[in-house]
Amino acid sequence: METKHKSDVLRRMKSIGGHVKGIERMLEEDAYCIDVIKQIQAVQAALNKVSAQLLENHLNSCVVTAIQSDSAQERERVLTEIADVFTTATKV
Repeated sequence: METKHKSDVLRRMKSIGGHVKGIERMLEEDAYCIDVIKQIQAVQAALNKVSAQLLENHLNSCVVTAIQSDSAQERERVLTEIADVFTTATKV
């Protein structure tokens, strides 16, 4: 992963971690349920953004390299990985 991209993802994850700690405090202090839910939704949206960034990076680096490879097995492997990510993402 490119250094700039990695530092951006890490910065976002640290921010998300801070938000999660804030949600923990809200729960400990018996905050209004809807307020807690809104904060949880904000964290979920932030995690989705990080996931999308990581997927984009993976597609533009690892997957491109694998597809350009002479190995049919390697091409099949990365395509299966991507399909599995989307299958997992749609499970609730």
